[in-house]
Amino acid sequence: MNSIVCRPLELPLGVPARSEGLPEPTTPTEARLTTGQLAALHGSFVADAVLRQKQNAIVRVSVDELAIDHQLATSMSRTVSNRIDDWKVTNQKKSGRCWLFAALNLLRVGAKEKLGIKEFEFSQNYAMYFDKLERANYFLESMVETAGRSEDDRLVQYLLQTVLGDGGQWNMAVNIFRKYGAVPKAAMPETESSSNTGRMNAVLRSLLRRGAMDLRRLDSDGDTAGQKETKARIIADVHRILTLHLGTPPSSVDWEYTDDSKSFHRVGSLTPQEFLARFSTINLDDYVCLVDDPRREHPKGTVLTVEHLGNVVGADPVLYLNVDISLAKQLARDAILDGEPVWFGCDVGPQMVRKDGIWNARLFDYASLYDAELSMGKEERVRFGESAMTHAMLLTGVDVFEGRTRRWRVENSWGDEIGDQGFFTMADNWFDEYVFEVVVNKSRVSPELRRALNAAPLVLPAWDPMGALA
Repeated sequence: MNSIVCRPLELPLGVPARSEGLPEPTTPTEARLTTGQLAALHGSFVADAVLRQKQNAIVRVSVDELAIDHQLATSMSRTVSNRIDDWKVTNQKKSGRCWLFAALNLLRVGAKEKLGIKEFEFSQNYAMYFDKLERANYFLESMVETAGRSEDDRLVQYLLQTVLGDGGQWNMAVNIFRKYGAVPKAAMPETESSSNTGRMNAVLRSLLRRGAMDLRRLDSDGDTAGQKETKARIIADVHRILTLHLGTPPSSVDWEYTDDSKSFHRVGSLTPQEFLARFSTINLDDYVCLVDDPRREHPKGTVLTVEHLGNVVGADPVLYLNVDISLAKQLARDAILDGEPVWFGCDVGPQMVRKDGIWNARLFDYASLYDAELSMGKEERVRFGESAMTHAMLLTGVDVFEGRTRRWRVENSWGDEIGDQGFFTMADNWFDEYVFEVVVNKSRVSPELRRALNAAPLVLPAWDPMGALA
């Protein structure tokens, strides 16, 4: 039987090892942790029977099981008074394409009605293919634009670090649909890499960072012709890699199908743009993304945009109309009551039980468990990096009782093995705290706010929290 002997650290705690030749530390003595301070903390912990009991539990059981309010979790009803969905959820698998899934899930509602098919999906792989290709071009243009800055410039470093992720925003999805249309999933099905993007993305990031280096060197030499040639070569490399991983996107679809009444339809050959126009009921130009930026220096009623946030060069920028979360909720509720699902973005992780598919702002009480102050308001969470948009989904139901909204039904894209066959339930208080954006028809917005859309946007830096990709 093996045994482990733990010997005390010979170097006194709080005294770092020093190499010869290093200057004497200038940190004030009172700023350092001391052995006496740590000994007092340890003694206090050991003397507290409640803390020892908590330790015994936490080292053996998930802390979530101890912090959760089980009564609250089990009492959350999944029913809603107004429900739109009667279809199955989709599954983005090991990818960050939630924003595209949510947007295509919104588009498929009308497509299913036109087709007379209960279960239908647009190809998420097709949309991602062109988003990746366009985003590579967008990144390279940003590298040319910032070539006069040093490599350690904050903006340059940010662009290099965040290049070609899977996430996106509503306007970015619209840019892809406008330019490339959409096709049924059968025309460009999922591949290993579309469902598990990690390795493909890593290769593309390496290629683009190397490309950024080449473009910047050519700029310093004043070789604009060389820059143009090099960029074309990199785009060709990106195209080749994407096609190897994701397949060849169709230029046309020979569409024929049998509807749910067993009637056969032969539509004929359609381009992706024609397919989307024919089988979509939504005019993408009619929609606006409302955001709740809680920071006081960004007034409500202001249009916001984020520097270098986008995917298609020359297309519409990402624009947010900043409104109170109460208004966003009201307009989302009105849309659902009128039978229209709502695309929304949120900070998905906090106060969530994934397997049960529930969110409630008071679901977990970590502060009491740890006896530590953890609470922050929405504005403070945004300011100090505690919260940002991380996921996009579709609101497909709302529970309204005596004029008051109580909870929401959410179509997620994490498969049907969690929640209510993949649908989640959101308490109304969670909407207030962790939802950041909703997309609604402009006709639902007041004339005053519609006029605000014509104003020049307030431009936020690339690293601003509002630039987070869902």
